Amino acid sequence: MSATIPSKKRKQLFEKLRKANTSFQKIYPGDKPDRQAVHTVYGGANLFKSDSAKTLGLRALETFNFYAPDFIQFGKIFGMDGINQVNENQSAFDLYNEYKALNAEQKKKHPVRLSLEVYNKVINKLTSEAIEDFRIDFEDGYGNRSNEEEDQTAIEAALEVAKGLEEHSLPPFIGIRIKPFTEEMKERGLRTLDLFVSTLVKKTNGKLPANFVIMLPKVTIPEQVSTLVSFLDILEEELDLKSGVLKMEMMVETTQSIMDADGTNPLYRFVQASKGRCIAMHFGTYDYTASCSITARYQEMDHPVCDFAHHMTKVALAHTGIWLSDGATNTMPIGPHRGDNMTEDQLRENRETVHRAWKKGYDHIRHSLWNGFYQGWDLNPAQFPMRYAAVFAFFLESYDDAVERLKTFVEKAARATLIGDVFDDAATGQGLLNYFLRALNSGAITEEEVLVTGLTLEEIRGRSFKKILENRKK
Repeated sequence: MSATIPSKKRKQLFEKLRKANTSFQKIYPGDKPDRQAVHTVYGGANLFKSDSAKTLGLRALETFNFYAPDFIQFGKIFGMDGINQVNENQSAFDLYNEYKALNAEQKKKHPVRLSLEVYNKVINKLTSEAIEDFRIDFEDGYGNRSNEEEDQTAIEAALEVAKGLEEHSLPPFIGIRIKPFTEEMKERGLRTLDLFVSTLVKKTNGKLPANFVIMLPKVTIPEQVSTLVSFLDILEEELDLKSGVLKMEMMVETTQSIMDADGTNPLYRFVQASKGRCIAMHFGTYDYTASCSITARYQEMDHPVCDFAHHMTKVALAHTGIWLSDGATNTMPIGPHRGDNMTEDQLRENRETVHRAWKKGYDHIRHSLWNGFYQGWDLNPAQFPMRYAAVFAFFLESYDDAVERLKTFVEKAARATLIGDVFDDAATGQGLLNYFLRALNSGAITEEEVLVTGLTLEEIRGRSFKKILENRKK
């Protein structure tokens, strides 16, 4: 029996569909496989030095060692799974030796497992790479100063970056935050950008740090973005830089950036206005909650108005390749007392203050991760321990289950499988794949721990579960 639809008409209709599908795929190419930093540290531009990453890392490690001297106390501060089952009469030293003597299967069931493994990972991270991303801040973290002072700061900060580039002391990601392109601040924002980039490029003979980015805050209309992009075009031409090398990111800080006057979400229009330069969208917790008339006491990262903005941002930019970042916890883990001769009561009060702030920040970060925001801000080195504790624990808690489920998927070539009381389908397989890439990029798991799934690193980084199965069937 011959086909009813003539081949010519079928070809015409499919060609029309092909163009529409291709256009859709250009808008939604999927998440980038590149490494995304788990945090961005914001620091006033006047304080930045070429060795700031090392200096702040040492301060973070010192704070961590003082307030979490062993993995048992560490686990209790953050309420790690299993820690409440630990025998109170056993010391951390004895529990460590007991754990190390177990085989792999026995370790999985031991109550100190998560606390010990996360604790060691946090120490290693603070020792080797405490800061992943740093933003030299000329906005809120710097304030409004005289034009002469900000001019000088822009030049000095650029020279420090050039020095750090030469000495290999910069973090893997770095950039600057300029003032917004509002009517009041646009001239100042542009002048700082011009002075900083020009000074840096001239000092380094045209070389930029890896993953250098320019942050534009308080974006409310696409024209602010397109104007910055036009200036970046001019800078590249004048400084003989490669076209498009100056990347940017922007901030969601007002209700108007979630819903504009037409009743639509403008975020993708902001991205379009960047003409391919925008790589990330960051959420400004405190400006946004203030924009919603939330009083200072309740301006927290997990407030419902923030969740609404997070979900709107996620829906607007999912699968576009734009990285998303949450904001910061502004409760600092810093004790109220200072000095070398503190009393026992003062030491106790400091310890309790730091532990409360750590746990609060830890819960906020976990809330962000749960909502699919895998990056956030830190404002002080004392916050780094809670950042890495939250990130590593979040991924490690799911590791054994994810390995089992993903191995089953691969072995059975995407046939629906019942494991325990969880029924998996192909969409879940993609979610598991995303888990392993995020966990690997964050440093929570190693390459060896990924390979036990039966997948290669290339397959994991390819991000497509469908393609993995298709290639394996071949």
